[in-house]
Amino acid sequence: MLNEDVGSLKILFIADIVGNPGRKALKSLLPKIVAQEGADMVIANCENAAAGFGVTQDIIEELYDTGITVLTSGNHIWDKKDINKFIDEYETLLRPANYPHSVNGSGSVIIPMSSGKHVGVINIIGRVFMQSVDCPFVRVEDEIAKLKAKTNVIFVDFHAEATSEKIAMGWFLDGKVSAVIGTHTHVQTADERILPKGTAFLCDAGMTGSFDSVIGMEKGPIIERFLKQIPTKFEVAKENVKLQGAIITIDEQSGRASDIRRISEVLS
Repeated sequence: MLNEDVGSLKILFIADIVGNPGRKALKSLLPKIVAQEGADMVIANCENAAAGFGVTQDIIEELYDTGITVLTSGNHIWDKKDINKFIDEYETLLRPANYPHSVNGSGSVIIPMSSGKHVGVINIIGRVFMQSVDCPFVRVEDEIAKLKAKTNVIFVDFHAEATSEKIAMGWFLDGKVSAVIGTHTHVQTADERILPKGTAFLCDAGMTGSFDSVIGMEKGPIIERFLKQIPTKFEVAKENVKLQGAIITIDEQSGRASDIRRISEVLS
């Protein structure tokens, strides 16, 4: 059923889509989840959608065809060399906002809703145990200032490794945005909550892909790499596929979140 709560908005976030198994789960499970949850908008992280590393233009089109409105990403967005040829063609395909301004693509977008309200989406990336980029704390405030002129409803995908950095960002943005949802580790955390000033928070939304795996990839080559410390070729795993993410309920006027729930659905 559709969301019938007057003045409320439900955003469904789909955790990192890993390869073809993750895309199959999305196609099969997303319509049912949208209907059951009454989701008004779907956001998904796509940076691992092409065989686990990056995304192609054909896959971008495939993902949009499932009903996704905004695609976020992270450090793997650059893994396919053609990305710079088409990223500027898609206003709703985001790369982290705290890459240098000269980098192609955009880190935020505003989406009009049927209610006449708007939703802002921001993508940022962490720096702890990751490549050094511009400060996510400084840059996210710049992006928020741009979006606040039009909406109080702002969703942030924080693509980061360290739980400490993600939690710090949640507290930093409490009351400034509607939701801060972590991505990147592919392991769903159980710390969802509404912070005191109305921001929904989750350290990591998890993964949409194979769970008989090491974070979506075949176990053997990764174990071999840990054992021998030499490069091995990683392949996307295919068994025990799940779709994970979160559903967040937000007041359209104030932008305050009232509920957040984790989602984990098995592809039968």
